[in-house]
Amino acid sequence: YEAMNNAGALDARLIVILNDNDMSIAPPVGGLSAYLARMVSSSNYVGLRSFAKKAIRRISKRVHNAAERAEEFTRTMVTGGTLFEELGFYYVGPIDGHNLDHLIPVLENARDSEHGPILIHVVTKKGKGYGPAEASADKYHGVQKFDVITGAQAKAPPGPPQYQNVFGETLAKLAETDNRIVAITAAMPSGTGVDKFAKAHPSRAFDVGIAEQHAVTFAAGLAAQGMRPFCAIYSTFLQRAYDQVVHDVAIQNLPVRFAIDRAGLVGADGATHAGSFDVTYLATLPNFVVMAPADEAELVHMTYTAAEHDSGPIAVRYPRGNGTGVALPEVPQLLEIGKGRIVREGKTVAILSLGTRLAEALKAAETLEAKGLSTTVADLRFAKPLDEALIRKLLTSHEVA
Repeated sequence: YEAMNNAGALDARLIVILNDNDMSIAPPVGGLSAYLARMVSSSNYVGLRSFAKKAIRRISKRVHNAAERAEEFTRTMVTGGTLFEELGFYYVGPIDGHNLDHLIPVLENARDSEHGPILIHVVTKKGKGYGPAEASADKYHGVQKFDVITGAQAKAPPGPPQYQNVFGETLAKLAETDNRIVAITAAMPSGTGVDKFAKAHPSRAFDVGIAEQHAVTFAAGLAAQGMRPFCAIYSTFLQRAYDQVVHDVAIQNLPVRFAIDRAGLVGADGATHAGSFDVTYLATLPNFVVMAPADEAELVHMTYTAAEHDSGPIAVRYPRGNGTGVALPEVPQLLEIGKGRIVREGKTVAILSLGTRLAEALKAAETLEAKGLSTTVADLRFAKPLDEALIRKLLTSHEVA
């Protein structure tokens, strides 16, 4: 929006193609709309429109205003392009993006036009031409290995539950006895587990679209009114809302709960989805509590702890993928803020772990033990506030820490 507003003010020779594949705006139907879209993008029509505007300026203001209203009304009825026109764009569309006989002439006319900026509204269908993808566009967004003929995707072998599902199901269960709990997602309900919550509590689940900044401020508003909002966002996408996290949550000391999915490296999701910085950018903020579960059972405890934490913002970060296979607790435990735990007692070496690297820390302890080095493993649980007493104990009671 900001870039389009700027481009319209500069009258820049810019072409923007809006790929509308959600079908949220009615698709073009029949040859008339395609003809009109092609016609209004032609150089003759643009030139005539420009000439008409210049001519109208020479006649009375009353006639000028009436003509402008008539043109806007007509074009709005045909194209629905009022918003873009108000931003200074010449709107063309909607156009069937799969009909090249209609699309290519429009693109050529826009390319050759000396007027600008131009917005071309192209309506497409995600997965067009491949039946399985058309039927399940969401499942083919980040596709697994699949059979091209049948469209059947290879299923992962059965294993422990995924972290996002543990979060979503735990939150849904907590909400059964607490009507202040609500869940917010920015267009990622299944990826964050909010779909599990929404199925159980549809009136308390909010998908705000791809708008992380709004999601955070919306959660802040709910918290200010006594609700217990959980804002579930991928770690990398929360970066987009950092300003809102600072000004609308941290400084205001509002009890927004952040469920930060895809924390750490994310494998197949790629580098752009890696959640590498959340501990750093959240732990530096005032009033924040930052937690990291070692496994899915700890995530249950931390989700409950976050729900009960009303004195300020709190975040729990967890990775992509499956848990470790530990049993999930029937009754969640309220954790003491800023306190870690000793998982394994030793005397010589101390290993301090945060998050799901605990399993590797325990394996390392076994290896060291086999070499005669008695090893302690501690789970920090909280990146902020740090358990200073636990850290000092490990440093003073072990030869290597």
